[in-house]
Amino acid sequence: MLLNLSIRNFILIQNLDLGFHSGFTCITGETGAGKSILVGALGLILGQRADSQVLMDKSKKCIVEGSFQLEGYGLEAFFTQNDLDFEKISTFRREINPQGKSRAFINDTPVNLNVLKEVGDRLVDIHSQNQTLELNDAGFQLAMIDSYAGNARELIEYAGFFNEYKSVKAELAIAIEKEKKANADKEYYEFQLNELLSANLVENELEEFESELELLTHAEEIKSKLFVALQLLADSDQNILSGLTETRQAIIQASRYSSQLESVSSRIEGTYIELKEISAEFRQLIDHVHHDPERVQFLTQRLDLIYHLQQKHKLGTVLELIQLREELAGKIYDINSLTDKIEHLNQQLELLDNKLLSSSSVLSKKRKQVSPGIEKEMEALLADLGMPSAKFIIKTDSTITFSVSGTDKVSFLFSANKGGELREIQKVASGGELSRLMLGIKSLVVSRSLLPTILFDEIDSGVSGEIAGKIGNIMRKMSATMQVIAITHLPQIAGKSHEHVLAFKEDGEINTTSTLRVLNEDERINEIARMLSDETITDSARAAAKELMVS
Repeated sequence: MLLNLSIRNFILIQNLDLGFHSGFTCITGETGAGKSILVGALGLILGQRADSQVLMDKSKKCIVEGSFQLEGYGLEAFFTQNDLDFEKISTFRREINPQGKSRAFINDTPVNLNVLKEVGDRLVDIHSQNQTLELNDAGFQLAMIDSYAGNARELIEYAGFFNEYKSVKAELAIAIEKEKKANADKEYYEFQLNELLSANLVENELEEFESELELLTHAEEIKSKLFVALQLLADSDQNILSGLTETRQAIIQASRYSSQLESVSSRIEGTYIELKEISAEFRQLIDHVHHDPERVQFLTQRLDLIYHLQQKHKLGTVLELIQLREELAGKIYDINSLTDKIEHLNQQLELLDNKLLSSSSVLSKKRKQVSPGIEKEMEALLADLGMPSAKFIIKTDSTITFSVSGTDKVSFLFSANKGGELREIQKVASGGELSRLMLGIKSLVVSRSLLPTILFDEIDSGVSGEIAGKIGNIMRKMSATMQVIAITHLPQIAGKSHEHVLAFKEDGEINTTSTLRVLNEDERINEIARMLSDETITDSARAAAKELMVS
């Protein structure tokens, strides 16, 4: 329940502290006096969006603060889940700086706007004239039935299944489209992969085969040159090794007389050994290097295949071709996996379909169970609101398609007159009838909820006289179980309230401001008399005002 509202620097309100009590409070005042500004300020601490345009003084920040009695409304769990300190009387604050940046607090703890809005929706229902038009919307009508039936838990369960169903269905559509495209590519991928697999590529083989082919292609020339080198080194009459042997013997003899020649002798011996090993390698190469036409043909064909694959795939190395082979294998594996994935997703959809069917059936059953009760209570309320012959029927049709709220489509059928044709509300109800219908539905719904406060922002549009008084009676009756605040221009409704708040403007030296205050008994009589007599307050108007206040 709203206990106090403090407003600083908001539109035309410079500084306001306004207290509220349980029961029925009405707010009146001339057009533009500030009634709607109060609603806007309250909306801020309930999580509505705002910008710097709401600042009266653009150089200062706006602060709106409200105190709420929370005990008995089942909000303790919400506060715990959001790491907030629960206090029986909690303070909600919203600050907007000149740059348009907003901050929100609950009991001085910063919160994001979503948290503020979620708890705000459970504290106050602000009903505006525009919301009355929502009564024509089938989705709104279904929501009203669910609220009356207490389907919150069932709707949460169904919404979970429905959101998962949509997600899986979207994933399945993507997988099917991928499979369709992939299957067109699969044959091409398989051809490329088989070609690479049959090539049986080995890393570094290109360089090795090129080197070997170069050797075999010039085998005779290499062999001839090696033979010449071997002759010079070891096999001719005047070969190098023989000369080194003689040189070494001479140096050994000379070293007897000069120790300096001993190192020279060792070096010559090392050179001799090295050249002798080289000559042995020459002999081995001469024995093994020979032209092999079959090997040359194999190497040529193998290299041609590798060159062809490199050119085809625009790749420079065998390693890159091997990597391509693995990539193609992975793509084919993924394509084959899509079939398994699609089968799995179809199984998930079937399971979710069954869950949705079961969950929607529960919702449909509860909706149908409460519909006769709603119809009976609505007709009784409409009779109290001056429509004794009104008929109100809830038409429910079930579909085979799952929607966001189940498989039901509802329509409120209405006839204001005895024997009149029952038709959809939007086709037959006048503005005043819509207001009374909405008030009746709100009265039914809130009577079954833990909602602490409801604010009617000129719900009385299109009605007057005796009907206005009946609307006031309904609001006063509602206030027995919850706090009711009504912004009204009708004296008949204002007369039914427990407390009367007046919105008015004041002209200062610099600007005009709006403010609100609670009226005492005499002031209240004068305000209702003003509303009855159109500005000029007469004795008869005052007498009529007193009569409205006690009737």
